[in-house]
Amino acid sequence: MLFQRVHALRRAAASPQYTLNCARFISDVVAPVKPRSYKNIFSGIQPTGVPHLGNYLGALRQWVKLQNEADNKTNLYFSIVDLHAITVHQNAEQLRRWRKEMLVSLYAVGLDPARSVIFCQSMVPQHSELMWILSCHASMGYLSRMTQWKSKLSLPENASPLDATPKDKPALRLGLFSYPVLQAADVLLYGTTHVPVGEDQAQHLEFTRELAASFNHAHSTTVFNQPETILSPAKRVMSLTNPTKKMSKSDADVKSRILITDEKDVIEKKIKSALTDSIEGVAYDRDARPGVSNLIDIMYYMDESVAASPEELARDFKDVSMRALKERVAEVVDKNIEPVRTTYNDIMAKDERDRYLTDEATHGAWKAKSQAGRKMEVVRSIMGLQRTFEA
Repeated sequence: MLFQRVHALRRAAASPQYTLNCARFISDVVAPVKPRSYKNIFSGIQPTGVPHLGNYLGALRQWVKLQNEADNKTNLYFSIVDLHAITVHQNAEQLRRWRKEMLVSLYAVGLDPARSVIFCQSMVPQHSELMWILSCHASMGYLSRMTQWKSKLSLPENASPLDATPKDKPALRLGLFSYPVLQAADVLLYGTTHVPVGEDQAQHLEFTRELAASFNHAHSTTVFNQPETILSPAKRVMSLTNPTKKMSKSDADVKSRILITDEKDVIEKKIKSALTDSIEGVAYDRDARPGVSNLIDIMYYMDESVAASPEELARDFKDVSMRALKERVAEVVDKNIEPVRTTYNDIMAKDERDRYLTDEATHGAWKAKSQAGRKMEVVRSIMGLQRTFEA
C-alpha cells in the first residue's frame, strides 16, 4: 500500500492542478497563523536504528493508534529527532544508517505518510532557529534541575552544571544541558496541542509549557499553545537478560532485546535464554519475580485481548512450566510482529531497486517546513526579526 501511495503522489505532483495548489499553499506560508480548532499532535523518536519491543509497545503502536483514530481536524507530526542524537558522539555512517532504518520502521509499523507528517528533524532548519530564540527565555536554574543530563552522565540528583567535572566522568556539554530547549522548540513549532509521552518525559513537557508561557508573557502574545499531555499507558518492557533494567539499544548484549525485524528463530532463541528464576510455576510479581513478570508483560502487551490484566494472564499460566511459558511468549511475539517485519523488509528491498526513500524523507520534510515556516514568520514578526523593515 505504501508503494501505491508513493506512485500516486508522484503522478499527482506532475499535474497542473498540483502545481497550482502548491503555489497557493506556499503563498500562505508567509501569512500569519490563524486560530484553528484543529488538534495538533507531535512526538519524536531518536534514530537508534531498528526499534525494539520497548519502543514499539511504549510509543510507536500508540502513534499508529492516534493516527488511525484521528478525525479530519487532527494534524499529526512524527519526527526522527536526529539533532537530539548528537548530544553524544555519533559515527557518521552509522547515524545515516540508523536514520534510514528508523524511517522505514515508522512506515512498517503503520504510520501513513499520506495521513501523518513523518520527517527528520535536521531537515527542518526552523527547529534550530526556534531553539535559539527560546534559549533567550530559558532559565539556567530550571535547566539545572532537569534530570536527563544528570542521568546521562550518571551524576547525583543534586549535581550542578557549575560543579567541577569528576575525573571519571565526561564533561557536561552545552548541547546535552540545553537539549530540553530544542525539545520545546520541536513541540511549539507546530502549534502542538497534544503530546503523547511516557511518564519519564512529563518533566520536559512541563518545561515546554513554562517556555511557552514565558515567551507569550514577554511579548504580549498567544503565539504558542500550552500543549497537553497524552500519557501513554505504562508499558515498560524490561531487558531479557537483566529484567530490572529497561530494554535498551545501548545494552551490549544483543540477547537483551527483541527487534521488530527479528526472525522467528531469533525471537525463539532470545526468549528461550531470557533470565527468569528457579521457582516452580508462574506468578506475576515484578519485585520478587521480575524475569517471569517481564515475559507476562510482553505477552499481555502484544495482545491485550487475551486477558484483563497481566496478573490475570499469569493466573491462566500458573501451572505451566517455564519452558512452555517461553514457547508461548515467543509464539505471540512472532505472530504480532510478523506483518511489521515483512513490511520493513519489503520497503528496504524496494529502496534497493528504486532508491525512493530519500524522496519520501524530502517530501515529509517539505510538509513539516511548510507549517514550521508559517509559525516562524509570526515569531520573527513578534520579535522584530521579520524579513522586511516595514511594520
